[in-house]
Amino acid sequence: MFDLNRPRRSVLYMPGSNQRALEKAKTLAADVLILDLEDAVAPDAKAQARQLVCDAVKSRAYGKREVVIRINGLDTDWGMDDLRAASEAGPDAILIPKTQSVAMVEEVECLMQDYGAPSHTFIWAMMETPRGVLHAEAIATSTSRLTCFVMGTNDLAVDLGALQTADRAPLMTSLSLCLLAARSYGMAIVDGVYNAFKDEDGFRDRCAQSRAMGFDGKTLIHPAQLAISNAAFGPDPEAVETAKAQIRAFEEAAAKGEGVAVLDGKIVENLHADAARRLLVKANAIHALEAVYE
Repeated sequence: MFDLNRPRRSVLYMPGSNQRALEKAKTLAADVLILDLEDAVAPDAKAQARQLVCDAVKSRAYGKREVVIRINGLDTDWGMDDLRAASEAGPDAILIPKTQSVAMVEEVECLMQDYGAPSHTFIWAMMETPRGVLHAEAIATSTSRLTCFVMGTNDLAVDLGALQTADRAPLMTSLSLCLLAARSYGMAIVDGVYNAFKDEDGFRDRCAQSRAMGFDGKTLIHPAQLAISNAAFGPDPEAVETAKAQIRAFEEAAAKGEGVAVLDGKIVENLHADAARRLLVKANAIHALEAVYE
């Protein structure tokens, strides 16, 4: 069963052709690992990378981290073999590049069933083309097996002819449309990469923007970005304590037959209590995951 509350603060791309990187990933504090067979792998290394990645997934050596395989498109020379092998390996999800239509998702789902993909292997979709963004709502409703959108902001900017500005104004419509679709249909959604991985201040600002918009986390290109991303998308201790106080206040009011509570001069309604409970569920899940990293 898909768990929307599972931590996805940090979603790290790992090149599938690099055996050392796949081994190193077992020790990294990443919530999600995307073992990449597409952009990060040269054409002459595709077959070897497929074997390395699928062997890594079958080893089940990544603990509680969510493990995703990004395949090549089915219209390439490698996509069908990737999908068959990934389905047999049974990762947490298979990531489709350049998702543009319901038909693309349905084809992948049908083939996954034919190839014996286990029920716990979901579909994730890269949203990185103008057509894909325009069809975001339809794609989100295509199948219950589709559980997450992954923004591909580099490719999207190129296709739009847009500049990668600090405030991302040229991409904001696309980001918002995908967010609206994901949240409307109970899906997770993670933001695109920040290319300047040595620019910690810039990355911290970008994470703050993504978090404010409502993304679950960021896709990352380097392990150096993990700590900032995990901190930005995880609830801080003050927020956790506030959530606990809101729940107590609302439950005390409810016990008296009152529909609302007042905490520190602010109204606490049922919707606030529900949000607080969700925050605590996520905080507990993060705590359990981080215990594995330590």
